[in-house]
Amino acid sequence: MNSDDIAVLANPRAGRGRHRGLLPGVLERLGGSGRTVRLVSAGSGEEAEKACHRAVAEGVGALVAVGGDGTVHRAVQAVAGTGTGFGVVPAGTGNDFAAGTGVPADPLAAATAIATAVRDGRSTPIDLAKVTTAQDDVRWFGAVLAAGFDAIVNERANRMRWPRGPRRYDVAIMLELARLRPRRYRLVLDGVDHSFTGVLVAVGNCRSYGGGMLICPAADPTDGLLDVVVAASLGRGALVRLKPRLRRGTHQSDPQVGSYRARQVRIEAADIIGYADGERVAALPLVVSCEPGAVRLLL
Repeated sequence: MNSDDIAVLANPRAGRGRHRGLLPGVLERLGGSGRTVRLVSAGSGEEAEKACHRAVAEGVGALVAVGGDGTVHRAVQAVAGTGTGFGVVPAGTGNDFAAGTGVPADPLAAATAIATAVRDGRSTPIDLAKVTTAQDDVRWFGAVLAAGFDAIVNERANRMRWPRGPRRYDVAIMLELARLRPRRYRLVLDGVDHSFTGVLVAVGNCRSYGGGMLICPAADPTDGLLDVVVAASLGRGALVRLKPRLRRGTHQSDPQVGSYRARQVRIEAADIIGYADGERVAALPLVVSCEPGAVRLLL
């Protein structure tokens, strides 16, 4: 690939396949940029990530992710901090990074906007969150890191072989509600201790996760700050009643919910695996820092 090429990572299974016939039209729209458009081939998420790294290392002009937040998460590992233009065509079940950064919701409109930005040499600096694990590995995310009940549900669902599809998450929620227990969190924000006992911790670069749940409703991916939302020791009934309010972003009026802003967040708790953009990251402790303008979004 050369510096005029647009590399495209497309996930045909994104959105449970409902956008399967979309790709030819997206590639055609991207071709309107006047650049050569090439598909990045990969058989798994790990292969996709490696292929994106290769494309960026070879000096590709732009990388475009066609899919949901999982596809974006893979691609962003390669473009973070590089200056390579990054485009997002929202075609997944959850498109929270796209929604939080102003990408058009219609996939073909998003592809047209990317082509126009490439043709005009225009990009928008967008913050990313950088996660450092206890083993000093680094991962990046664009939307939200979950490190509480939602992360526990994700971990349970990923271990389950049955049922398939969205019902698996419903079953995982019920199973984890039955064994819900508050945990002691060590939470340090910009060097200040905010440790607490509770059931929910989320760190947001963007406003939503899980396909539109406004967990961090005031988050702005251009302000150089992370939004942190926590919930105290809620019982099962209180947690269940809180979840619908996340959809509207009204949960922050609950006296059991707290919110903060910080440039760096350290989270530590026992038996929690953090999930970012819906993808498994690593066991806590984790250090999350906001990296202003870490990606050049083609918009």
